[in-house]
Amino acid sequence: MAKYIDGFVLVVPKDKIAEYKKMAEEGASVWMRYGALEYMECMGEDLVIKDMDGMKPLAFTEMAKAKPNETVWFSFIVYKSRKHRDEVNTKVMEEMNKQKEKYKDVSMPFDMERFAYGGFEVVVEG
Repeated sequence: MAKYIDGFVLVVPKDKIAEYKKMAEEGASVWMRYGALEYMECMGEDLVIKDMDGMKPLAFTEMAKAKPNETVWFSFIVYKSRKHRDEVNTKVMEEMNKQKEKYKDVSMPFDMERFAYGGFEVVVEG
């Protein structure tokens, strides 16, 4: 079965991890309620890059320009297809718009200028 992924890389200050985790847990609940197959929020833990046969890949910390007091997160949501993703996200956005007033004074616990997002077609699954 082909799947589709929304993937995210973001930077969260270490003193805002609890705040971000709470927001992510609420997000997981909403996306799963509207049909996402999986919802994962992953905090970087082993981000020191080692040489790979003489080549040194770019570290997530470098790519995201993370400072020592910040953590890099890799997050993803799994769907049946891009069409399914669009259907789920439409429902999620409708719910978020209904709750806009509730969250109007809540600031994001991460830097939106270092937030990357995209949709990915699963090509190989093991």
